Amino acid sequence: MVAFPKTQLVTEAEALPGRDTEMAVPERHEVLHTPLLPPYPEGTRIAEFAMGCFWGVERGFWRLGAERGVVTTAVGYAGGYTPNPTYAEVCTGQTGHTEAVRVVFDPQRITYTELLRHFWEGHDPTQGMRQGGDVGTQYRSAIFVRDDEQRAAAEESLRRYQEVLNRHGYGTITTEILPAGPFYFAEDYHQQYLADTKNPNGYCGVGGTGVSCPIGVAPAE
Repeated sequence: MVAFPKTQLVTEAEALPGRDTEMAVPERHEVLHTPLLPPYPEGTRIAEFAMGCFWGVERGFWRLGAERGVVTTAVGYAGGYTPNPTYAEVCTGQTGHTEAVRVVFDPQRITYTELLRHFWEGHDPTQGMRQGGDVGTQYRSAIFVRDDEQRAAAEESLRRYQEVLNRHGYGTITTEILPAGPFYFAEDYHQQYLADTKNPNGYCGVGGTGVSCPIGVAPAE
């Protein structure tokens, strides 16, 4: 594979060809013990987010817990061109994907707006093609919306969080809000990577700005 600029998005014509074979992943979530793959329980919905290294991002969502309405989580690749990419290919920047997390949730117990609040507070959405010390298009921030309702909620949350970030001296949010396309599950060793039963001393540097997001709590000031 030839070298490709880490912070330059590849075009579809430049993307790696990929493969037809889907990645083999475990049947059950390492922590929640729920199905990792569809079909998911009746009445649940899917949300997909990208906010840096997917190890820590996934842990943040599963820690919301089944009692809060998070049914299962999984890591994968979204927003790119290469079908069924490997982690090594994504790291080259030549697939167009960003590291993403799928969150399957029960909307009767946790709202999409609450998940959006966790998304905004869990990373710095103003950093463009990086997140902290992780540099590259695979670490860009994105919300992959599945319907008009999710899009409207995502756009409104971005607007309100930008207002708060402005008051704290942060720049423009670079988060992409895109229609959800194919979600390619990452390799089995990436799934729930930071679970105590897999990597008890594992580390992921993804972190937020420390600025609270007003959505789902109270009106913006």
